[in-house]
Amino acid sequence: MSTGFTEKYDVVVVGAGHAGCEAAMGAARMGLRTALYTMNLDLIAQMSCNPAVGGIAKGHLVREVDALGGVMGEVIDAVGIQFRLLNTSRGPAVWSPRAQADKKQYRVKMRQVLESEPNLRIKQAEVVDLVLEERSAGGLPGRRARGIRLRDGRTVEAEAVVITTGTFLNGLIHCGEQTYPAGRSGEQPAVMLGEALRRLGFDVGRLKTGTPPRLDARSIDFSPFQVQPGDPIPTPFSFRTRAITRPQAVCWIGYTNAETHRVLRENLGRSPLYSGQIKSLGPRYCPSIEDKIVKFADKPQHQIFLEPEGLDTYEIYVNGMSTSMPIDVQWAMIRSIPGLENADMIRPGYAIEYDMVQPTELNPWLETKKIERLFLAGQINGTTGYEEAACQGIMAGINAGLRVQGKAPVVIDRTRGYTGILIDDLVSKGADEPYRMFTSRAEFRLHLRIDNADERLMPVGYRVGTIKQEDYEAFLARQARISTAAKFLLGSRLDPNSRVGREVYTKLGLMTGGRFTGTGALTGAQLLKRQEVTMDDLMQWISEGLAADVTRGAGQREPSPEGGAAPQVGGSYGDRGFNRNHETDGGPEGPRCQAFSLSREEARRIETDFKYEGYLAQQEKQMERMKRAEARRIPDWFDYKRVSGLSREVVEKLTKVRPLTLGQASRIPGITPAAVSLVNVYIEIFQRRSAEQPSA
Repeated sequence: MSTGFTEKYDVVVVGAGHAGCEAAMGAARMGLRTALYTMNLDLIAQMSCNPAVGGIAKGHLVREVDALGGVMGEVIDAVGIQFRLLNTSRGPAVWSPRAQADKKQYRVKMRQVLESEPNLRIKQAEVVDLVLEERSAGGLPGRRARGIRLRDGRTVEAEAVVITTGTFLNGLIHCGEQTYPAGRSGEQPAVMLGEALRRLGFDVGRLKTGTPPRLDARSIDFSPFQVQPGDPIPTPFSFRTRAITRPQAVCWIGYTNAETHRVLRENLGRSPLYSGQIKSLGPRYCPSIEDKIVKFADKPQHQIFLEPEGLDTYEIYVNGMSTSMPIDVQWAMIRSIPGLENADMIRPGYAIEYDMVQPTELNPWLETKKIERLFLAGQINGTTGYEEAACQGIMAGINAGLRVQGKAPVVIDRTRGYTGILIDDLVSKGADEPYRMFTSRAEFRLHLRIDNADERLMPVGYRVGTIKQEDYEAFLARQARISTAAKFLLGSRLDPNSRVGREVYTKLGLMTGGRFTGTGALTGAQLLKRQEVTMDDLMQWISEGLAADVTRGAGQREPSPEGGAAPQVGGSYGDRGFNRNHETDGGPEGPRCQAFSLSREEARRIETDFKYEGYLAQQEKQMERMKRAEARRIPDWFDYKRVSGLSREVVEKLTKVRPLTLGQASRIPGITPAAVSLVNVYIEIFQRRSAEQPSA
């Protein structure tokens, strides 16, 4: 080719981990010619650590990825072998799905999904450098990514580049005293690309993560362990999944003991963590087992989980025992636990150090500030976890695609999703340790639930082109069902003389001797505000009432005027109502269910909205205040050094991060409300002075 490029694409994605797969699919679904480069085609979406998706707050991220048009949710739904909805003993704000994955089938299914996308090409090659173009914008010098350079000498042209290298940048594995370069165990690191990023002037740091040993299930006595089954009715991750029908496996719960701790304490000097061999920080909330016995020395035991890595393998993942101890210490540690006395270790645990780029180098849409059209996503930005990587991947892919199309980037703010919270935390605060998402990081977590992620984000995916028309129409149908049922509950009073009414009012203590003792029949909305009443109690009534409306041609029932008498509906249930198999629009019951049916999650969502209406209204007001702060933008030309009263430290931090809004500035560590207020005043002063200057 005359340009010197061997191939040309709109978007090139480097790295086929969880971030890379989402970035590539995001750009490709937008209609852009996309290429995904990986060093090993057989290990696309490899689960190098825990073979599971979701968990506390992580499940929220997967739901949001799905709502934005990503693929992680549908893939885990297809190959998950145990599903559990966590935190159900607490409020719905913190409910979060988790699924144990069939490790091998996950990467097989992901590759099938990627290869089925007509705009995406998957390539095996090592990327060693970026191809840049020197350019000026607005009279200022700058650089723009124009492609990538491969180790075999080829150069690939791209309108935008997304780097998602995971732990491969200058990766170094530690197993006891032994160290060796690797991106993952048995795979070569990306040394040349890591050096290229340093050479380009990025603020590069080092982080550490780790993984536990894997055991052979045939060598384990499971009788001392507590069986942990999945949920009887699995909760899917994807809004497109109608039901989980795959056979479910069990996991097992056990504990370390005094002997385990003795083995670890006596060998701490051989641990890379404590010998000084490892110098970088690991994830605070997922410490290694040797770290646990030091930091929590008062604890007599620590919980571990034995989790199968698939239905067609004997390999067991020992969750909770991440370690970089020497192999002989790992043997002794494992065999100190009852039931594991004869356990055969298939793979030892290890720690890995790798390069990352400080995320303060990024704009909130994940494009680097130094190089235009270069995007970073995943562990390269200082995060840990498949889910944290995936949400960055879909956003980087979408914004790379929008950049190519000449459109404005999409930024999810903190009031709209955990994805926005994660990215805002990274670009505002940086990362001195691997970042993990928690529900506690969300200011408005009751608003950011798993059941309404589609309402919050699917319109965004549809607008940019990552959500298909039929999926968006299914979303609109879900919204219509929810709205119809909610209006019915607002406007209808439950007749105390109906069968459902007698059951519900008896539960509330408003029936004595078969006689109603209340002052008047209550609406469905009023009933749901009572702790004792759930949607399960009302679904029979709702279904029959709405079926009667359809029969009469009444359509959706509007709420009755305030103070007016609302209609009463009662009677027998028949075969309609809440579908317990998580099907919608009839489900397996066929025509008998087609009058009106809500899925289990739709019913839960309605119940939450009514039960927590007051709290949600309060959060809405708080969200509006935050949005006002975010709306006050800081001009690109603003010079913090000219603000009298700001300390040198504050000026340095603001100059380094270059926050786009006053809201983002307020979240930078060390930036006080007084400093933000001062910046706000000076923005007005500088803008007024500029307006008063006569034009040339």
